[in-house]
Amino acid sequence: MTKHKKYYPFFAIILLMMVITSCRTNRTKISHEHPTSKENIQTKKIIQTARTYIGVPYKSGGNDEKGIDCSGLLCNSFKELGIKLPRISWQQSEYFPAINLPNIQKGDLVFFVTSGKNISHAGIVTEVKSEEEIIFIHASTSKGVIEDNMMTNYWKSRFAKVCRPQYK
Repeated sequence: MTKHKKYYPFFAIILLMMVITSCRTNRTKISHEHPTSKENIQTKKIIQTARTYIGVPYKSGGNDEKGIDCSGLLCNSFKELGIKLPRISWQQSEYFPAINLPNIQKGDLVFFVTSGKNISHAGIVTEVKSEEEIIFIHASTSKGVIEDNMMTNYWKSRFAKVCRPQYK
């Protein structure tokens, strides 16, 4: 046994090299996993409902086709499934669990700080095309209800969090 001791440093170096070379870079990737079928049906309903508001003008506190704001859009979209969300965007951001941005999926809720220091804007992810193109629907103060890429410089600089709806 003692005659093999001189080879221990070599074995240690070889083992260390094997460990180092087997490690992969841990880049964050956008997850393209599909939600369960129940979530998928509910996600489709929420997005479908939200899209019926496209073109509706922005109105602070608005909650119908005459005028709507971002949190009203989320409330109305989830109401179709019998889910009553809080009416204010920062409260909505605490209703469902937060997830990491790289795991974002269609149907997730996105929140932004557009004025002040607290969450003041919300939307629903409608499509994840790539890491640089994540489409969400929201009520824009200047354009009404539209779909936008949240990975533009404007939205990225205001991004606060993403939450995943939980269905019963």
